[in-house]
Amino acid sequence: MKIITLEEHFQLAEIKKAVAKFLPGLNAFHLTGYDPSDAQLEDLGADRLHHMNAMGVDVQVLSYTSAGLPAIPAAEAVPLAREINDQLAAAIQAHPDRFAGFATLPTPDPEAAATELERAVHTLGLRGAMINGRTNGRFLDDPLFRPILEAAAALDVPIYLHPAFPPKAVQDAYYAGFDPAVSMSFATAGWGWHMETGIHALHMILAGVFDRYPRLQLILGHWGEMIPFYLARFDEALTPAAKHLQRPVADYFLQQMYTTPSGMFTLPPFLLTMQIMGADRIMYAVDYPYIATDQARTFLENDQSVLPIKKKSRMGTPKRCSNLRPCELRGAISGKHGL
Repeated sequence: MKIITLEEHFQLAEIKKAVAKFLPGLNAFHLTGYDPSDAQLEDLGADRLHHMNAMGVDVQVLSYTSAGLPAIPAAEAVPLAREINDQLAAAIQAHPDRFAGFATLPTPDPEAAATELERAVHTLGLRGAMINGRTNGRFLDDPLFRPILEAAAALDVPIYLHPAFPPKAVQDAYYAGFDPAVSMSFATAGWGWHMETGIHALHMILAGVFDRYPRLQLILGHWGEMIPFYLARFDEALTPAAKHLQRPVADYFLQQMYTTPSGMFTLPPFLLTMQIMGADRIMYAVDYPYIATDQARTFLENDQSVLPIKKKSRMGTPKRCSNLRPCELRGAISGKHGL
């Protein structure tokens, strides 16, 4: 069984330093329990490969850790994104059997971001893009970002929607009032990140994004960012109201979104996601190096409840995929068709 994980992060020291000029507080952010060293994030060689082997991971699809690019001036974000993608491509070229990659996009300049996505896919061989939350307070369904969505749909590559900070007003209203470490965890990995990302995905559905781009595919981590648990409720409440949509609300989630565990290797959310979405809509992710555990393989191997995923790996890539590049991602625990 070949295991390919899709939410595995790295950083570059020079990019971190460049972004810090605009966001000096970014380097001060530390989250208890999820705080790898710079050395771990910046290693794209022997140490990372050693940890992959220890975890039983065959291939990592690498993406740049949340860099603050959506919050810096567009003129600065564009060259930094190009540099990130160039260095990522070089790392993949050095270890083509162990690494693949998602592009970083300069979302403050959507036209440039679309051009960069095309370059990343056609020239650098990257497999899609990871976007970290909102840009300047705007969800991806804002008309400003149509060039990015159009490019992803035309290229037939997925967008991995990764969590990011809730707006400051939301943090203050919902998550403040505790010890600072508690409030920070509550607003991020302990709840806020996942609520924010689930809202973002639902916002895109309700704005008609997936009617405009029926080939667009979104990937959500953390077992679907809370949506699977409430999907029947969302469908019941929102579908009658959203008369402008062409399909029931649940259909967009089930037909145009995939989910990964992002290192949440516990059985109940997996079983729920499996019941709601089915094996073909579940892919795999560890969230390395924020999470580094041997459960990446043992979760699949040691529990019979995960048998449908193991069967999927023997079946290879779903036949409905029309383009080899995203298909390879959709067979993310792959047998016949691997990265």
